[in-house]
Amino acid sequence: MKQARSVIESPYMEWAKLCSAAPYNLATSGIANYPLVELGASMQDLEINGPAAYGYPPLQERLARKNQVEPECVVAAAGTSMANHLAMAACFENGDEVLVEQPTYELLLTTARYLGAKVRRFGRRFEDDFRIDPQEIEKRVTPRTRLIVITNLHNPSGALTDESTLAAIGEIALNCGARVLVDEVYLEAAFGAPHRSAFHMGKQFVCTNSLTKAYGLSGLRCGWVLSDPALARRMWRINDVYAATPVHPGELLSVIALDRLDQIASRARKLLDANRQTVNAFLDARRDLRVVRPEFGTVVFPRLRHGTVDEFSRILREKYETSVVPGRFFEMPQHFRIGIGGQTEMTAEGLRRIGRALDEYS
Repeated sequence: MKQARSVIESPYMEWAKLCSAAPYNLATSGIANYPLVELGASMQDLEINGPAAYGYPPLQERLARKNQVEPECVVAAAGTSMANHLAMAACFENGDEVLVEQPTYELLLTTARYLGAKVRRFGRRFEDDFRIDPQEIEKRVTPRTRLIVITNLHNPSGALTDESTLAAIGEIALNCGARVLVDEVYLEAAFGAPHRSAFHMGKQFVCTNSLTKAYGLSGLRCGWVLSDPALARRMWRINDVYAATPVHPGELLSVIALDRLDQIASRARKLLDANRQTVNAFLDARRDLRVVRPEFGTVVFPRLRHGTVDEFSRILREKYETSVVPGRFFEMPQHFRIGIGGQTEMTAEGLRRIGRALDEYS
């Protein structure tokens, strides 16, 4: 069903902003907020106003160095969501076909439809550990397909897509004249075995990312797109419609954060290592859940064997003061997403409360 732009909305974002807060918040999929005091910034490092051209040069240089690309391949954006919006707006026209994974992050679908795409889908099945089958993508593309959209690590499951699969998807895209958009915001959290961006696999790849999920730096809104320079120039001009002048204090703080990213990543990795042990012990003890356990990332996505997730999550929130994301926001209503990037004590207690709620519900 075609939805008018005047009434477009994101059900997940509305729920996240109005309904996800709880003393034990396991609905958040990022690392616990990084304290400003530990960033080492001072008032002398900040200015309200700065240059308003296409990219703040010190930030462009650091993002290029981090991603091992040339600065002209980087488009700075207000978080990954805006990066995805700019990438989609530059990659297809109204009425073009966009092929999107299923399940996926709801805002990717909402954005594609808002921009006038005819959305087609390909499946990532729980029974296959949410792996992508390139043959299914090949069956789903048509001569009108202009963009194939995936998340890596997969949101909501955390599954990793390896380079051989990405290469196969890239070949399919080349053969039908499409690009591949890879949202890599969770790939940053593969601290144990860092992976290069898919952007390096060919100019058909357009990749988005930010400092939001893996580092606890969401408030900086430091996102970016990696693309070939011509497409990058188009995105900068599209962004003029949305954000002609960036928030300069955010740019300055992002430069400081990128210069200290190793220490920020070390803190994030310690949190995830501790919390993954806790969540694995929790899952080992549950017979009322089925789950694909990702090796990396900040989320797990279990399936409730019996009952309904909406009813269970209501009991969990109201009686046990704990929140998770109901799977209906990812088109899998029998699942729920647990964030494991919070402070260790809060995460452990939240998991205990999920266990108590499951015992009561069953």
